Amino acid sequence: MYPKSINNLIEAFKYFPGVGEKSAERMAFHVLGMEEIQTDFLASSIKNAKSKIKRCKICNHITEEDTCNICSDISRNKDYLCVVEDPKTVISIEKLGIFNGYYHVLNGLIETLDGVNPEDIRLDKLIKRIEDEKFKEIIIAVKPCLEGEMTALYINNVLSGMNVVVSRLASGIPMGADMEYIDPITFEASFDNRKKIS
Repeated sequence: MYPKSINNLIEAFKYFPGVGEKSAERMAFHVLGMEEIQTDFLASSIKNAKSKIKRCKICNHITEEDTCNICSDISRNKDYLCVVEDPKTVISIEKLGIFNGYYHVLNGLIETLDGVNPEDIRLDKLIKRIEDEKFKEIIIAVKPCLEGEMTALYINNVLSGMNVVVSRLASGIPMGADMEYIDPITFEASFDNRKKIS
């Protein structure tokens, strides 16, 4: 129906989450109406992000350098480590300006039914970091779902012999919610009212 180049563009847009056939068609025809300088910028931005973005060697956050700007910031509070599921959660918390400690980004959550075990999300790297850097409190900030609970409890059990407090963001964040969509007031209250995992 469409020329091959348009079909390919439509198919490419369908790679994005939540984009179906009709949305992909609209996006493709929008691109055709853009100025060449805009399409060049769009194409180069995608290529640059894919080629330049890597994971921080310390915390696993996204960065263009070996170490991210948060891990490189010596003014942050060295007593607190916030453990999150993905880089988007780090960005969400940082935008609020309510936390001045460091972060550790997991490679997802433990999902034993799907074959995702502790070693798959690199919990060994987290444990070693906690041992080496002597944090006083580990704040677990993963989404409140079955997998999040399982991951939090596993981390708490592993750290039970260490001299460190393990806390979890307080309730108020609904079960199954994506952390990136939590409103600022709920996020701040969850941080302020975090509780030790017993």
